Amino acid sequence: MSKRITPFASRYCSTLDRLKEAIRRKSPGLLRRGVVLQHDNATPHSANLTQQWLQRYGWEILPHPAHSPDLAPSDFRLFGPLKCHLGGMAFETEDDLISELRNWFANLDVDFFRVGINSLLSRWQKCINLHGDYVEK
Repeated sequence: MSKRITPFASRYCSTLDRLKEAIRRKSPGLLRRGVVLQHDNATPHSANLTQQWLQRYGWEILPHPAHSPDLAPSDFRLFGPLKCHLGGMAFETEDDLISELRNWFANLDVDFFRVGINSLLSRWQKCINLHGDYVEK
């Protein structure tokens, strides 16, 4: 019995297509060396369509224990500062919001991302030491 393709998986694969193109433009050597992607266990990420996409391009997935938001860089490093930045703002249109988000991302220091990714090492080690249990921040 085959799983039906969800619109969320299809949209996620479109996002991966855009990511692949951005990597190709900005750092083509990375695609040749291989991409290691971390995403959580959300349905669009684990869907057959997504798994086929990842296999076709040879992208490796860094395993992600269930219920471990502290191991997802977006949860522990990105959303808090983004929430602070957007706090109290109101947007008249979706385009206004998108513009603000683009500006915010464009103005982040490259170390913002480096620190977030590098801190994964210690978080993963804690998770391993706790045999997969939740790792506090």
